[in-house]
Amino acid sequence: MRRWVISTALALAFAAYGAADAKTFRFSTSGDINGLDPHLNNEGPTNAMKNNIYEALIFRDPDLKLRPSLATEWNQTSPTTWRFKLRQGVKFHDGTPFTADDVVFSVKRNNHDQSDLRTYSASVVEVKKIDALTVDLVTRVPDPILPQNIPAVFIMSQAWSEKNKTPTPVRGIVGNESYANLHANGTGPFKLLDRVADTRTVLVPNPDWWGKVEHNLTRVEFRPIVNAATRVAALLSGEIDMMFPVPLQDVPRLKRSAGIRVMEGPELRTIFLGMDQHRAELLDMPGSGKNPFKDKRVREAFYKAIDIQAIHKVVMRGASAPTGLMIAPGINGFAKDLNDRYPFDPDGAKKLLADAGYPGGFTVTLDCPNDRYVNDEAICQAVVPMLARVGVTVKLNAQTKSKHFDKIGQRQNWNTSFYMLGWTPGTYDAHNMLYNIITLKSGPGAGSNNSGQYTNPRVEELTRQIESESDQEKRNKMIWEAMKLHKEDFGHIPLHQQALAWGVRDSVAVLPQPPNDAVVVRFVKMK
Repeated sequence: MRRWVISTALALAFAAYGAADAKTFRFSTSGDINGLDPHLNNEGPTNAMKNNIYEALIFRDPDLKLRPSLATEWNQTSPTTWRFKLRQGVKFHDGTPFTADDVVFSVKRNNHDQSDLRTYSASVVEVKKIDALTVDLVTRVPDPILPQNIPAVFIMSQAWSEKNKTPTPVRGIVGNESYANLHANGTGPFKLLDRVADTRTVLVPNPDWWGKVEHNLTRVEFRPIVNAATRVAALLSGEIDMMFPVPLQDVPRLKRSAGIRVMEGPELRTIFLGMDQHRAELLDMPGSGKNPFKDKRVREAFYKAIDIQAIHKVVMRGASAPTGLMIAPGINGFAKDLNDRYPFDPDGAKKLLADAGYPGGFTVTLDCPNDRYVNDEAICQAVVPMLARVGVTVKLNAQTKSKHFDKIGQRQNWNTSFYMLGWTPGTYDAHNMLYNIITLKSGPGAGSNNSGQYTNPRVEELTRQIESESDQEKRNKMIWEAMKLHKEDFGHIPLHQQALAWGVRDSVAVLPQPPNDAVVVRFVKMK
């Protein structure tokens, strides 16, 4: 078991708050965070945890509005230049001052080939230090949505990174991670006190934080609890103050439990299935020389074999919104007229498979997480017999999210034929989905999570144009065309947007529930 503690001094600083005034917030979800390097592991709960410790130039509040953070103001000084004025007097947790050099270093580090978050700064081709409190980000083309991306580009201390030999993000294996993935030194409102992987992550307030403190916490404890029943029991017993997601079957029970409330709301995440459309030979069909998914008829057959209403009613217990698009209502570019799904048609699916040369179907492995999305493994379990009815034999490979994302999510090393993924566009704009999931060639780092390597020349062209188009009407028309082409290609199989369900004890007075499912600790208040 790996454990690290920041410092004795920090522990003493925490003790100084006094036991009588201690306000500890304890929360849990189904899996641990995937690491602390701010430029690795682009995954929701992991990014949310890092957002407590690290800061970006701009902060997105729980209402998803942009706020000044390490930058106090920003504006375009030319079509390809965004200028940021930096905040004075900010210090990293180790006491070193925050400077323009740290911004230059961090944006360049975020653009490194090994970065999982490079998509958020991919348009930046040059970072210029103008003076001690001014930095210019120069983009390769006009980028009107750069401020929407910047909240995901965390700022590190250049001196700390270089001292600890992590000047670039480096992928490791469990037990051999880089220093930056095991330790943290940000400017944010909380400091890392203690972390034991798969057991707990403990934060305490940063007494030197520059911002207005809006919480009343003296300690934050994150405890991953994989088993859903155990997680519910921990909430009911008072062992934890909050847990998510609430298993759908337990929502009525928790609503009836004294001292507990269930917070529910729509989430902007779309859950979908992807297919390998790149390899000449499918990983699951060695020696055949065939990859059925390269044929659109096979992809269409898989889509039409899936009974989304059965998944909605039985697996999701009504807590989902079936979708025909890869983005949700609330994401800029969502088109209601494209959101209707193609009909469930198993007989049509059989004919499509036969026409494509697979009358007896074929065998394929479905890679699925079992601790990331609401009822993720159960959804995949439901898909298996649906595809069996049209002749396809599906071997289910359900595993923890860290192993799942290692298998499907490493660019240049995608190792999947058929997989589940969920995606919330971090910019709340359709370009983010197009750039990360639906293209491969639209710019540096494009297709970072396009594990099936879907590509369409016209969609690639449109995505490049969408990136730099400032006329919103023209831009939305291009998004509409790109989404329509992708839908007609059956490039992925969108399933639904899941609903948020958080279980919270009455000891928690204030807890924002953003539609991106992030726990924003800086606004939590305990009674």
